[in-house]
Amino acid sequence: MDIILAPDVYVNASVALGTPPEQVVQRVLGKHKGESKTSEWVLDRVRAMLSALPAFKHDAVQEQLGLIRGLVQIVPTSTTFAPELWEAALVDTAKAAGAKRVVTDHPDLLAKESVDSIEFVSSEQWLFEFTMPPPPPPPPTR
Repeated sequence: MDIILAPDVYVNASVALGTPPEQVVQRVLGKHKGESKTSEWVLDRVRAMLSALPAFKHDAVQEQLGLIRGLVQIVPTSTTFAPELWEAALVDTAKAAGAKRVVTDHPDLLAKESVDSIEFVSSEQWLFEFTMPPPPPPPPTR
């Protein structure tokens, strides 16, 4: 996998079925079980964001995190990041995972487009690219 998922994608997929984030998570985690990578920082943000939602009870948050953990590989990052340092933490996670892209719908990150050779793409853009057929092969050389 050449992508990682940002915390907002996991959270939006957890609460809004049928949305682009939920479709991305289904494709990435469902079709590539155990191939997607993430970091403890990402999971900590998911926990905090879900815990802040009144609809998610403590047990449901733990269950959701357990489900995610069972579908991903946790990669160590080079440093520990504060909760608000999304850009730095996601770039570091992507590099640790060997990924070139971060799927996120965070407007500040999408506005940057790319940081330190890591590209930020929206869930809708990634879905569009994922569903496009591959380009035709080049014509044979003579």
